[in-house]
Amino acid sequence: MKHICVIDGQGGGIGSAIIRKLKEFFEETVDITALGTNAIATAQMLKSRANRGASGENAIVQTAPKADVIIGPIGIIMVHAMMGEVSPRIAEAVAVSPARKLLVPLSQENIEIVGISPAPLPHLIEALIHENLNHFFSEKEV
Repeated sequence: MKHICVIDGQGGGIGSAIIRKLKEFFEETVDITALGTNAIATAQMLKSRANRGASGENAIVQTAPKADVIIGPIGIIMVHAMMGEVSPRIAEAVAVSPARKLLVPLSQENIEIVGISPAPLPHLIEALIHENLNHFFSEKEV
């Protein structure tokens, strides 16, 4: 079974939406760990049916290297993103993890990714599953 880590901060809304869609599409064929930069984000993601969850810098640093896939907003690889919740250790742990990283191009930071058209979160999540994870998880056909 593939292990997906969904990382989010602040209120956990992006991570929750991602987990709901992952569970809808893959059901129980994937193991999802919700990793929140804070307890509120983790709690919200657990409500979306993540298999387990943990909060804080050390939980992310220890879990990221063990994942097959890491999913989250692009801020999870930017030091001090999410109003300072992404520490240098979190950004580094995610960036150097051998896991495949699928980053949603939503950011509150003063960063614009050139060449990417703005799209609503539900469309980005659909693309994430159908265009990226579909190829990675050969057990599930679209």
